[in-house]
Amino acid sequence: MKDNLSNKEWKFSEILTDQSIRAKWEKVRKYFFLRESTYDMANRCNIRCEGCYYYEGYKQFTEENRDPAAWRELMRTEKARGITYVVLAGAEPSLVPELCKVCFQEMPLGTIATNGLKFISESINYKIHISVWGNDATSSKIRNAKNMLLRQIENYQGDPRAVFVYTFTHDNIDQAREVAGVLAEHGCKLTFNMFSAPVGYEGQLRHTISSLKKTRKIMIELLEKYPASVLFSHYNAVTHTHQSGLHDLYSCSYPRMNPSTDIGLGRSFRQYRTDLSWDRAVACCVPDTDCADCRHYASGSAIVTARLFRHATDPETFKAWLDYVDTYLAVWVMGYEKSDNLCRYIVAPPGQPVF
Repeated sequence: MKDNLSNKEWKFSEILTDQSIRAKWEKVRKYFFLRESTYDMANRCNIRCEGCYYYEGYKQFTEENRDPAAWRELMRTEKARGITYVVLAGAEPSLVPELCKVCFQEMPLGTIATNGLKFISESINYKIHISVWGNDATSSKIRNAKNMLLRQIENYQGDPRAVFVYTFTHDNIDQAREVAGVLAEHGCKLTFNMFSAPVGYEGQLRHTISSLKKTRKIMIELLEKYPASVLFSHYNAVTHTHQSGLHDLYSCSYPRMNPSTDIGLGRSFRQYRTDLSWDRAVACCVPDTDCADCRHYASGSAIVTARLFRHATDPETFKAWLDYVDTYLAVWVMGYEKSDNLCRYIVAPPGQPVF
C-alpha cells in the first residue's frame, strides 16, 4: 500500500524520466481527442431489472424516433460540434439495430451498452458492454431472465468487441468469483462496475461501508487471479469502492453537476433521449443516479481520466492514474490493448485516505 503524501514536489518532466511511465503516457495520450456523448436508442427492453436507471426517471416515457435519416442527421451534427465518441444505451439498443448501424456509419468510435441477450451484428464494430449482475440464480431473481450468463456467452464468446461488465451490488459480491471463473474459462473479457443507487432507491442492492470494503478485496483478488481476462487495475478498485463517491473524490464534470460551459464535458457532453431531445439540467452518463452514491464505471471513465494534473504529483500516483486510463481505453475503445499495470498495490486518491 502506498500513500501519495510525499513532501517532495515533483516536476512532470522528472516523473517521465521513468521509462515505463513515459511509455504508457505516450500510449494513452494519443486518445485525448475523445469527446463523448450518450444516446438512448429505445424505450423498450426485453427484460426488466430491479434498480434499472432507465425506468426510474421520466425518460422512459419519451417517444421513440425510429427514423434512420433523423439519427444520421443527428450524428453528423454531433460530429460537426466536435463529438468523436458515442455511447448507445437505454433502454435496450439491440432492439433497434438499424439505428445503431446508422450511428456506426457516421461515428466509428463508440460503445453499445446491452444486456447481451440479442446478438448485435459484427457490421456494427463498436465495443459491446454486456451487463452482468450476478450468477444465473440472481439474474433470474432480479432481472427476470433465466440462464442469462450462458445465453450472453453463447452470443459473444470470441467476439473482440465484447466486454462483460460485472456490476457489484450489496448482495452479489461473492458470486463474482463464480462468474469470473466461467468467463475466464470461455476466454471472455471482464471489467467491473458498482451499483450506484438511482434517486430515491433504498432497496437491498445499495452498498454499505462493509460491502464496499468487501467488494474492493474481491476486485483485487480477481484482477490478480485472471490477469488475461480482467480489464482492471488496483486504482480502479480504490476509486470505485471508496467510502466517498466519485463526486466527492474528484468533483463531477458532467453538466448535471457542472454549471460551466467553457471547457470539457460541461461544454461538449449531451445525453440524448429517444426523441433526440436533451436537457442540460439532467445530462450525465447515467441520468437519475443519486450523485452522492455515484461510483459508476462509466462516470469514472470521464471523471477520473480528466484529472491528469491532480495525479501528476509523484511517480506512484501518476502510475496509478495511467493504469486507470489504460484500463478505460481497453474497455471502451476498439483495437486498444491493455498493458500490464504499473502499480500493483493500493494508492490513495489525491488528498484522500485509501478508504
